[in-house]
Amino acid sequence: MSRSDALDMAEVFAALGDPVRLQMLSIIAASHEVCSCNLEGPLAKSQPTISHHTRVLAEAGLIVGEKRGRWTWWRSVPERLDMASRFLEP
Repeated sequence: MSRSDALDMAEVFAALGDPVRLQMLSIIAASHEVCSCNLEGPLAKSQPTISHHTRVLAEAGLIVGEKRGRWTWWRSVPERLDMASRFLEP
């Protein structure tokens, strides 16, 4: 693995190192797409906290968002999840 790949994967695993983000990614990945407004209840977090965590996941390339009016709709990036999964294989 190159240094660049190692730095990239370290960012992914750092983003996944928070229980709220893990739960959030699980919710988003289980759906075609999820509105930020629909993450507050299941995560029991405020909208500013949701925004912080979605930003971290998006910066790591694990989710992508589309702004629609006041809200952002989030989708997982399966290729990025697959890449992280392959990294963990022996």
